[in-house]
Amino acid sequence: MNGFSPVYFADENTLGMAKVLIRLGRADVVHPGHSRLPAVPLGARDLDWMPLVGAAGFIVVTRDRRIRTRPAELAAYKSFGIRSVWIGAKQDLRPQEQADLFLAHEERLKREIIKRGAGPWALAMNVSGLRPVRLPD
Repeated sequence: MNGFSPVYFADENTLGMAKVLIRLGRADVVHPGHSRLPAVPLGARDLDWMPLVGAAGFIVVTRDRRIRTRPAELAAYKSFGIRSVWIGAKQDLRPQEQADLFLAHEERLKREIIKRGAGPWALAMNVSGLRPVRLPD
């Protein structure tokens, strides 16, 4: 995937994972409260960051499964073309485990980002890989 480098937006549900990745030297990860994203402070509501993240073309990394089912968030999801990946497993993962999972599947994720193009779309990432997630109508 030479030359292709998406920017990932980790919401507050994956803030710990984002900090692990940043400590590893990743410059392509931002989160609420990040100095490169002053318009999204810690504590920002989903409906406040979604238009900014969608317009910037960032890939949302979250553990919040309900974001795609709450009516207001789902409407914003579609309206702002959010592209996201839900990261998780049957058991709750610590931030380092989330980062390890993300890194294990990142090359496949990059291929999916290119393949799927503009949003809205959603993927789920777990130990076995990636799968598409249907967004309700």
